[in-house]
Amino acid sequence: MSTSDLRRHNDERFTDLAAGLTDREWAQPSRCDGWTNQDVLAHLVIGLTIPLHQVFRALVRHGGSFDQANATLARDLAARTTPADLLAEFTRASRKPRGIGRLFPPRLLLGDHVIHELDITTALHREPAIPPDVLAAVLNTEVHIPNPFIPARARAAGLHLHADDMPWEHTRGPGRLPTVTASAADLASALAGRQEALLRCHGDGLAVLRQRMPHRRPAPPKSRH
Repeated sequence: MSTSDLRRHNDERFTDLAAGLTDREWAQPSRCDGWTNQDVLAHLVIGLTIPLHQVFRALVRHGGSFDQANATLARDLAARTTPADLLAEFTRASRKPRGIGRLFPPRLLLGDHVIHELDITTALHREPAIPPDVLAAVLNTEVHIPNPFIPARARAAGLHLHADDMPWEHTRGPGRLPTVTASAADLASALAGRQEALLRCHGDGLAVLRQRMPHRRPAPPKSRH
């Protein structure tokens, strides 16, 4: 199965899961700092649909900061769109991406969708339901492919990473390396910079990985939905 097909099939599974969330659950904070679950869903829609010129305009407004532009676009869309409408648009766009959704490499788009699903589900204390082959694809992308937005590959350098719930591990560096062990989902989240995932990781490499996590910034004002 191609990465694009894997992403589409996984999006269909996520859509079924997300359709069961309540408005109250969508309004709750996600594991993505400063974003509600509804903001995260809006971000997924934007990543599949927004025209490139709108991205450039947002970057100019925020002095070239991708993070700030990204957050503003997501919150603005979430503030004016219901979760049901966002999910319907996500379903349509997943089948036929447009705008920047046609430009992103499929493996990075898959990783973005999986990490943000985990942002939502772990915040709601739900067990991840992502298939092992999808998690393996995301982890392999994180440790092998440089990503200009998320330095997961740099975080993995010099570490032995071991998933304790499926047959996946990675070593990058000479000799015996410090180890970080966790579920595949928690490893993927930790490499993506989610501090909360570190609570479920262990091993003598955990201190190294913790030092490589992003510094927390003050949370911006929440969206008014």
